[in-house]
Amino acid sequence: MATTPSNPTPSGPTPGQNPGPAKKDDGQQKLKIAAIATIAILSIVCIVLVINLVNKNKTNDSLTYQLDESEQLKAEVEKQYYEALSELEELRGSNEELNALIDAQKNELKESKDRIDVLLRDSRNLGKARKEIKGLTAQVEQYLAEINQLRQENEELTVRTTQLSEENNQLYNNLDSARSRNMELSSARAALVSEKEALEADRARLARKVNIASVVKVANVEAEGLKIRNNGKTTSRKSAKSVDQLQVCFTTTANQVAEPGTEEFLIRILNPLGETLAVESMGSGVFVNNASGDQIRFTMAKDVDYDQDEQRICMVWAPSQAFQEGNYEIEVYNKGHLAGATSIQLK
Repeated sequence: MATTPSNPTPSGPTPGQNPGPAKKDDGQQKLKIAAIATIAILSIVCIVLVINLVNKNKTNDSLTYQLDESEQLKAEVEKQYYEALSELEELRGSNEELNALIDAQKNELKESKDRIDVLLRDSRNLGKARKEIKGLTAQVEQYLAEINQLRQENEELTVRTTQLSEENNQLYNNLDSARSRNMELSSARAALVSEKEALEADRARLARKVNIASVVKVANVEAEGLKIRNNGKTTSRKSAKSVDQLQVCFTTTANQVAEPGTEEFLIRILNPLGETLAVESMGSGVFVNNASGDQIRFTMAKDVDYDQDEQRICMVWAPSQAFQEGNYEIEVYNKGHLAGATSIQLK
Protein backbone atom coordinates (compact mmCIF):
# COMPACT_ATOMS: atom_id res chain seq x y z
CA MET A 1 0.00 0.00 0.00
CA ALA A 2 1.30 3.24 -0.91
CA THR A 3 2.26 5.57 1.99
CA THR A 4 1.52 9.26 2.04
CA PRO A 5 4.76 11.27 2.46
CA SER A 6 4.98 13.27 5.76
CA ASN A 7 5.46 17.06 5.76
CA PRO A 8 9.05 18.08 6.31
CA THR A 9 9.94 19.96 9.59
CA PRO A 10 10.46 23.63 8.98
CA SER A 11 14.13 24.58 9.22
CA GLY A 12 13.56 28.28 9.94
CA PRO A 13 13.70 29.87 13.45
CA THR A 14 10.89 29.30 15.79
CA PRO A 15 8.77 32.35 16.31
CA GLY A 16 9.94 34.32 19.46
CA GLN A 17 13.65 33.26 19.27
CA ASN A 18 16.65 35.51 18.09
CA PRO A 19 18.67 34.19 15.33
CA GLY A 20 22.22 32.92 16.27
CA PRO A 21 24.33 35.57 14.49
CA ALA A 22 22.66 38.39 16.47
CA LYS A 23 23.69 36.90 19.85
CA LYS A 24 27.29 36.59 18.77
CA ASP A 25 27.54 40.26 17.73
CA ASP A 26 26.14 41.43 21.05
CA GLY A 27 28.75 39.49 23.11
CA GLN A 28 31.59 40.81 21.04
CA GLN A 29 30.33 44.36 21.60
CA LYS A 30 30.36 43.86 25.39
CA LEU A 31 33.85 42.44 25.28
CA LYS A 32 35.05 45.48 23.35
CA ILE A 33 33.51 47.87 25.90
CA ALA A 34 35.09 45.97 28.82
CA ALA A 35 38.44 45.94 27.07
CA ILE A 36 38.28 49.68 26.39
CA ALA A 37 37.33 50.39 30.02
CA THR A 38 40.16 48.19 31.29
CA ILE A 39 42.63 49.89 28.99
CA ALA A 40 41.40 53.33 30.18
CA ILE A 41 41.76 52.34 33.82
CA LEU A 42 45.21 50.90 33.21
CA SER A 43 46.17 54.09 31.37
CA ILE A 44 45.06 56.25 34.29
CA VAL A 45 46.93 54.01 36.75
CA CYS A 46 50.05 54.25 34.58
CA ILE A 47 49.76 58.02 34.39
CA VAL A 48 49.41 58.27 38.19
CA LEU A 49 52.39 55.94 38.68
CA VAL A 50 54.44 57.95 36.22
CA ILE A 51 53.54 61.24 37.99
CA ASN A 52 54.42 59.75 41.38
CA LEU A 53 57.65 58.41 39.98
CA VAL A 54 58.53 61.81 38.54
CA ASN A 55 57.72 63.51 41.84
CA LYS A 56 59.78 60.96 43.74
CA ASN A 57 62.65 61.49 41.35
CA LYS A 58 62.40 65.25 41.87
CA THR A 59 62.25 64.77 45.65
CA ASN A 60 65.18 62.39 45.52
CA ASP A 61 67.08 64.85 43.34
CA SER A 62 66.29 67.64 45.83
CA LEU A 63 67.30 65.51 48.79
CA THR A 64 70.42 64.45 46.96
CA TYR A 65 71.23 68.10 46.22
CA GLN A 66 70.57 69.12 49.82
CA LEU A 67 72.63 66.21 51.08
CA ASP A 68 75.48 67.15 48.76
CA GLU A 69 75.23 70.80 49.86
CA SER A 70 75.11 69.76 53.53
CA GLU A 71 78.22 67.62 53.10
CA GLN A 72 79.91 70.46 51.25
CA LEU A 73 79.04 72.94 53.99
CA LYS A 74 80.20 70.50 56.64
CA ALA A 75 83.52 70.05 54.87
CA GLU A 76 83.85 73.83 54.56
CA VAL A 77 83.22 74.24 58.28
CA GLU A 78 85.74 71.56 59.15
CA LYS A 79 88.34 73.24 56.95
CA GLN A 80 87.74 76.70 58.38
CA TYR A 81 87.71 75.40 61.95
CA TYR A 82 90.98 73.50 61.80
CA GLU A 83 92.71 76.23 59.80
CA ALA A 84 91.63 78.72 62.47
CA LEU A 85 92.93 76.45 65.23
CA SER A 86 96.24 76.15 63.42
CA GLU A 87 96.55 79.91 62.99
CA LEU A 88 95.69 80.53 66.62
CA GLU A 89 98.29 78.02 67.79
CA GLU A 90 100.93 79.71 65.65
CA LEU A 91 100.25 82.93 67.56
CA ARG A 92 100.80 81.25 70.94
CA GLY A 93 103.85 82.52 72.82
CA SER A 94 105.21 83.04 76.31
CA ASN A 95 102.67 85.67 77.29
CA GLU A 96 100.20 84.01 79.68
CA GLU A 97 97.48 86.58 79.12
CA LEU A 98 97.71 86.17 75.36
CA ASN A 99 97.70 82.37 75.64
CA ALA A 100 94.65 82.50 77.89
CA LEU A 101 92.89 84.64 75.25
CA ILE A 102 93.78 82.10 72.55
CA ASP A 103 92.34 79.26 74.65
CA ALA A 104 89.15 81.22 75.22
CA GLN A 105 88.80 81.96 71.51
CA LYS A 106 89.36 78.28 70.65
CA ASN A 107 86.54 77.33 73.01
CA GLU A 108 84.23 79.89 71.38
CA LEU A 109 85.11 78.56 67.92
CA LYS A 110 84.35 75.03 69.11
CA GLU A 111 80.92 76.17 70.35
CA SER A 112 80.21 77.85 66.99
CA LYS A 113 81.26 74.72 65.08
CA ASP A 114 79.06 72.50 67.26
CA ARG A 115 76.06 74.77 66.57
CA ILE A 116 76.68 74.54 62.82
CA ASP A 117 77.05 70.75 62.98
CA VAL A 118 73.64 70.53 64.69
CA LEU A 119 72.05 72.73 62.00
CA LEU A 120 73.55 70.64 59.18
CA ARG A 121 71.83 67.51 60.47
CA ASP A 122 68.49 68.91 59.26
CA SER A 123 68.25 70.05 55.63
CA ARG A 124 65.67 72.63 56.65
CA ASN A 125 68.35 74.51 58.58
CA LEU A 126 70.78 74.94 55.67
CA GLY A 127 69.98 78.66 55.45
CA LYS A 128 70.76 79.17 59.14
CA ALA A 129 73.89 77.05 58.73
CA ARG A 130 75.14 79.30 55.90
CA LYS A 131 74.66 82.38 58.13
CA GLU A 132 76.48 80.66 60.98
CA ILE A 133 79.35 79.78 58.63
CA LYS A 134 79.64 83.42 57.55
CA GLY A 135 79.62 84.38 61.21
CA LEU A 136 82.32 81.81 61.92
CA THR A 137 84.48 83.29 59.17
CA ALA A 138 84.05 86.81 60.54
CA GLN A 139 84.68 85.50 64.05
CA VAL A 140 87.99 83.93 63.04
CA GLU A 141 89.11 87.11 61.28
CA GLN A 142 88.19 89.17 64.34
CA TYR A 143 90.07 86.84 66.68
CA LEU A 144 93.19 86.89 64.56
CA ALA A 145 93.06 90.69 64.30
CA GLU A 146 92.67 91.04 68.07
CA ILE A 147 95.56 88.70 68.83
CA ASN A 148 97.83 90.37 66.29
CA GLN A 149 97.00 93.74 67.80
CA LEU A 150 97.74 92.42 71.29
CA ARG A 151 101.03 90.95 70.12
CA GLN A 152 101.99 94.29 68.62
CA GLU A 153 101.03 96.08 71.81
CA ASN A 154 103.01 93.56 73.87
CA GLU A 155 106.05 94.07 71.67
CA GLU A 156 105.76 97.82 72.06
CA LEU A 157 105.31 97.35 75.79
CA THR A 158 108.41 95.15 75.92
CA VAL A 159 110.44 97.84 74.15
CA ARG A 160 109.07 100.46 76.53
CA THR A 161 109.81 98.22 79.51
CA THR A 162 113.40 97.85 78.36
CA GLN A 163 113.72 101.60 78.04
CA LEU A 164 112.22 102.11 81.48
CA SER A 165 114.55 99.49 82.92
CA GLU A 166 117.54 101.34 81.52
CA GLU A 167 116.21 104.64 82.85
CA ASN A 168 115.56 102.98 86.19
CA ASN A 169 119.14 101.73 86.38
CA GLN A 170 120.36 105.23 85.68
CA LEU A 171 118.07 106.64 88.34
CA TYR A 172 119.21 103.95 90.76
CA ASN A 173 122.81 104.96 90.21
CA ASN A 174 121.90 108.56 90.94
CA LEU A 175 119.90 107.46 93.96
CA ASP A 176 122.94 106.56 96.05
CA SER A 177 124.30 110.08 95.97
CA ALA A 178 120.85 111.51 96.58
CA ARG A 179 120.33 109.08 99.47
CA SER A 180 123.48 110.33 101.15
CA ARG A 181 122.33 113.90 100.84
CA ASN A 182 118.88 112.94 102.05
CA MET A 183 120.32 111.29 105.13
CA GLU A 184 122.12 114.50 106.00
CA LEU A 185 118.97 116.51 105.36
CA SER A 186 116.91 114.02 107.38
CA SER A 187 119.18 114.39 110.35
CA ALA A 188 118.94 118.16 110.14
CA ARG A 189 115.17 117.95 109.63
CA ALA A 190 114.77 115.62 112.61
CA ALA A 191 116.61 118.11 114.79
CA LEU A 192 114.40 120.92 113.50
CA VAL A 193 111.24 118.84 114.03
CA SER A 194 112.29 118.00 117.57
CA GLU A 195 112.98 121.66 118.25
CA LYS A 196 109.66 122.64 116.66
CA GLU A 197 107.74 120.09 118.71
CA ALA A 198 109.37 121.37 121.87
CA LEU A 199 108.46 124.94 120.92
CA GLU A 200 104.89 123.93 120.09
CA ALA A 201 104.59 122.06 123.39
CA ASP A 202 105.83 125.14 125.24
CA ARG A 203 103.47 127.32 123.21
CA ALA A 204 100.56 125.00 123.98
CA ARG A 205 101.37 125.04 127.68
CA LEU A 206 101.60 128.81 127.64
CA ALA A 207 98.35 129.03 125.66
CA ARG A 208 96.61 126.83 128.20
CA LYS A 209 97.98 128.91 131.02
CA VAL A 210 96.90 132.12 129.30
CA ASN A 211 93.51 130.58 128.60
CA ILE A 212 93.09 129.50 132.20
CA ALA A 213 94.33 132.86 133.46
CA SER A 214 91.90 134.68 131.18
CA VAL A 215 88.90 132.72 132.48
CA VAL A 216 86.43 135.13 134.03
CA LYS A 217 85.53 133.60 137.38
CA VAL A 218 82.06 134.20 138.76
CA ALA A 219 80.98 134.75 142.35
CA ASN A 220 77.72 134.77 144.28
CA VAL A 221 76.17 132.10 142.07
CA GLU A 222 72.54 131.76 143.07
CA ALA A 223 69.64 129.67 141.75
CA GLU A 224 65.99 130.36 142.47
CA GLY A 225 62.73 128.67 141.51
CA LEU A 226 60.12 131.01 140.07
CA LYS A 227 56.38 130.75 139.51
CA ILE A 228 54.60 132.93 136.94
CA ARG A 229 51.48 134.61 138.34
CA ASN A 230 48.36 135.40 136.37
CA ASN A 231 49.48 139.02 136.05
CA GLY A 232 52.72 137.89 134.40
CA LYS A 233 54.94 138.66 137.33
CA THR A 234 57.09 136.00 139.03
CA THR A 235 57.41 134.94 142.63
CA SER A 236 59.96 132.71 144.36
CA ARG A 237 58.95 129.10 145.06
CA LYS A 238 60.74 126.04 146.46
CA SER A 239 58.15 123.37 145.62
CA ALA A 240 58.88 121.52 142.39
CA LYS A 241 55.17 121.46 141.51
CA SER A 242 54.95 125.25 141.81
CA VAL A 243 58.13 126.11 139.92
CA ASP A 244 57.80 127.15 136.27
CA GLN A 245 61.31 128.57 135.81
CA LEU A 246 64.80 128.37 137.23
CA GLN A 247 66.70 131.65 137.46
CA VAL A 248 70.51 131.54 137.74
CA CYS A 249 72.37 134.73 138.73
CA PHE A 250 76.11 135.31 139.18
CA THR A 251 78.60 138.16 139.43
CA THR A 252 81.57 138.36 137.10
CA THR A 253 84.89 139.01 138.85
CA ALA A 254 87.56 141.44 137.73
CA ASN A 255 90.25 139.84 135.56
CA GLN A 256 92.93 142.05 134.01
CA VAL A 257 94.26 139.18 131.90
CA ALA A 258 90.97 138.77 130.04
CA GLU A 259 90.62 141.08 127.07
CA PRO A 260 87.70 143.51 127.23
CA GLY A 261 84.87 142.57 124.90
CA THR A 262 82.28 139.84 124.49
CA GLU A 263 82.53 136.93 126.89
CA GLU A 264 80.33 133.85 126.57
CA PHE A 265 79.04 132.18 129.73
CA LEU A 266 77.50 128.71 129.59
CA ILE A 267 75.07 127.44 132.22
CA ARG A 268 74.76 123.73 132.89
CA ILE A 269 71.77 122.60 135.00
CA LEU A 270 71.80 118.98 136.18
CA ASN A 271 68.53 117.44 137.42
CA PRO A 272 68.34 115.12 140.46
CA LEU A 273 69.22 112.17 138.20
CA GLY A 274 72.46 113.83 137.08
CA GLU A 275 71.12 114.56 133.59
CA THR A 276 71.81 117.86 131.86
CA LEU A 277 68.63 119.77 131.12
CA ALA A 278 68.84 120.67 127.44
CA VAL A 279 66.45 121.67 124.65
CA GLU A 280 68.14 122.44 121.32
CA SER A 281 65.43 124.88 120.23
CA MET A 282 66.01 126.89 123.42
CA GLY A 283 69.72 127.39 122.79
CA SER A 284 71.16 124.25 124.38
CA GLY A 285 74.24 122.67 122.84
CA VAL A 286 77.62 121.00 123.40
CA PHE A 287 81.02 122.40 124.36
CA VAL A 288 84.48 120.98 125.06
CA ASN A 289 85.64 120.89 128.66
CA ASN A 290 89.22 122.15 128.32
CA ALA A 291 90.18 120.60 131.64
CA SER A 292 89.26 117.04 130.56
CA GLY A 293 88.89 117.29 126.79
CA ASP A 294 85.39 115.77 127.00
CA GLN A 295 82.34 117.06 125.17
CA ILE A 296 79.66 118.23 127.59
CA ARG A 297 76.10 119.41 127.03
CA PHE A 298 75.06 122.80 128.36
CA THR A 299 71.61 124.13 129.14
CA MET A 300 71.79 127.78 128.08
CA ALA A 301 74.32 130.40 127.02
CA LYS A 302 74.65 134.18 127.20
CA ASP A 303 77.07 136.68 125.67
CA VAL A 304 78.15 139.45 128.05
CA ASP A 305 79.90 142.72 127.21
CA TYR A 306 82.77 142.31 129.68
CA ASP A 307 84.85 145.34 130.73
CA GLN A 308 87.24 143.56 133.17
CA ASP A 309 85.04 144.52 136.12
CA GLU A 310 82.27 143.05 138.25
CA GLN A 311 78.85 142.71 136.67
CA ARG A 312 75.67 140.97 137.85
CA ILE A 313 74.24 138.55 135.25
CA CYS A 314 70.93 136.63 135.45
CA MET A 315 69.62 133.92 133.13
CA VAL A 316 66.25 132.13 133.19
CA TRP A 317 65.53 128.54 132.15
CA ALA A 318 61.84 128.10 131.37
CA PRO A 319 61.14 124.70 129.81
CA SER A 320 57.65 123.55 128.90
CA GLN A 321 57.80 120.64 131.31
CA ALA A 322 57.50 120.23 135.07
CA PHE A 323 60.52 120.09 137.35
CA GLN A 324 61.31 117.02 139.45
CA GLU A 325 61.72 117.06 143.19
CA GLY A 326 65.30 116.89 144.41
CA ASN A 327 68.64 118.64 144.23
CA TYR A 328 69.68 120.55 141.09
CA GLU A 329 73.38 121.27 140.42
CA ILE A 330 74.21 124.48 138.51
CA GLU A 331 77.61 125.03 136.84
CA VAL A 332 78.86 128.19 135.11
CA TYR A 333 81.56 127.86 132.39
CA ASN A 334 83.75 130.42 130.61
CA LYS A 335 86.26 129.57 127.87
CA GLY A 336 85.61 125.86 128.47
CA HIS A 337 86.56 126.02 132.15
CA LEU A 338 84.38 125.84 135.24
CA ALA A 339 83.98 129.42 136.52
CA GLY A 340 81.54 128.83 139.39
CA ALA A 341 78.81 126.55 140.72
CA THR A 342 75.86 126.29 143.12
CA SER A 343 72.82 124.09 143.78
CA ILE A 344 69.15 124.36 144.62
CA GLN A 345 66.76 121.98 146.37
CA LEU A 346 63.19 121.69 145.09
CA LYS A 347 60.80 119.96 147.46
